[in-house]
Amino acid sequence: MLKKMGEAVARVARKVNETAESGSDTLDLADCNLVSFPIGLYKVLRNVSQGIRLVTLANNELKSLTSKFITTFSQLRELRLEGNYLHHLPDEVRTLLHLRAIDLSRNQFRDFPEQLTALQALETINLEENEIVDVPVEKLATMESLKSVNLKFNPLNAEVRVIARPLIKFDLLMSPEGAQVAPRP
Repeated sequence: MLKKMGEAVARVARKVNETAESGSDTLDLADCNLVSFPIGLYKVLRNVSQGIRLVTLANNELKSLTSKFITTFSQLRELRLEGNYLHHLPDEVRTLLHLRAIDLSRNQFRDFPEQLTALQALETINLEENEIVDVPVEKLATMESLKSVNLKFNPLNAEVRVIARPLIKFDLLMSPEGAQVAPRP
């Protein structure tokens, strides 16, 4: 157990150092068994965080994101959080004015993260395989840049299916009513 944890820490440190040293605009911490974003990384990334445009935290064990994470990576264009245990986003997400794409698929959202409707640059929202029933269709309809919202494999209520079509200009991807997703291994 400790050996495995040590390897995970080493892998995270290596990836963070690569980003910091190369001045890369990408921080990829996918598949690192993270339960939370390591506090120590804020210091390490302090000088490069404004240059980071893409953060990938896919396939970890995150249950939440902190407001500090959002304010540290304020210049994000893309945030990939698929395959975690997230069920809400911090309000500070509204400050990600440059965010164009967010992937929240395979998480545990019951409510559509309404903070996203404040982001005028947002083009793509992926919420596939969550537990969302209701969607703020009217708010989404006012988002000028929005091109695609993926809500496949969510238990959407019938009202969303009926009112969405005439209101929206973007692609709204939904599963056929009653479609089931295969349980996670």
